[in-house]
Amino acid sequence: MSEAKGRHTQSLAHRVPDLAALELLLAVARLGSLGAAAREVGITQPAASSRIRSMERQLGVALVDRSPRGSRLTDAGALVTDWARRVVEAAAAFDAGARALQDRRDSRLRVAASMTIAEYLLPGWLLALHAGRPDTAVSLLAGNSAKVAELLLAGEADLGFVEGLTVPTGLDSTVIARDRLIVVTAPAHPWARRRRPLTAAELAATPLILRERGSGTRQVLDAALGGLARPLIELSSTTAVKASAVSGAGPSVLSELAVGEELGMRRLVSIPVEGVSLRRDLRAVWPTGHRPTGPARELLSLTRG
Repeated sequence: MSEAKGRHTQSLAHRVPDLAALELLLAVARLGSLGAAAREVGITQPAASSRIRSMERQLGVALVDRSPRGSRLTDAGALVTDWARRVVEAAAAFDAGARALQDRRDSRLRVAASMTIAEYLLPGWLLALHAGRPDTAVSLLAGNSAKVAELLLAGEADLGFVEGLTVPTGLDSTVIARDRLIVVTAPAHPWARRRRPLTAAELAATPLILRERGSGTRQVLDAALGGLARPLIELSSTTAVKASAVSGAGPSVLSELAVGEELGMRRLVSIPVEGVSLRRDLRAVWPTGHRPTGPARELLSLTRG
């Protein structure tokens, strides 16, 4: 087996540099000095040199030109750095979301969010909140829109985010963003070869892979179509619905926030629909008469940035 072929059969974890190496490369790019980058990340300069050389061997390209005047990225190094920045930013958002899921008794901000918002928007907001309020402990409870309302009304959350059509009784709200639901299928599905859009009636009559009752996505779709066929599969998370659609199990309707990567890589295909609007508002919600204050107010302001 050739070396190139062998690399492609390895798992992704063996082909992609680890976060520590990527953070070091970003520091070199920003500071223009391997020594300064080493000090910033808390390692010795020989260790930093070794880490860069190891990454260059792993990727098969030269990343940094070293000279007495400092360290300069090669053309390939500049490109890899741009990619590395996205990976590190995604990892930081992952960390912010994961830490918020911990059961923290010292929590000073309790957030409840419906699944689409919790998966695709909230980690970035929490990361921004941490940058401005690093000492604020945040806890996150994720569920469907009905569950979010239940938590707020029971006093178990300070601020919520939902994606349904209406605001539950007892809650005030503000629109923070607008979203669009799109019909998606795997590329092999017959709908992917259609030359004309689906009609609303066809979509309503088709068994779909859907979220459970109580989810904002399903509520919006049901109202837009005036009713739905019995689900082909019913699942409790956006990620599970998406994975089933990618596998070819059947068509689904998902937020465009959730399927950008799958559409770009042609793992899913967007199917046009005529005669129906599948747009919806994303809302922040809180108990009536208790306008968010402190960290909750700051998080709310970040959602509009």
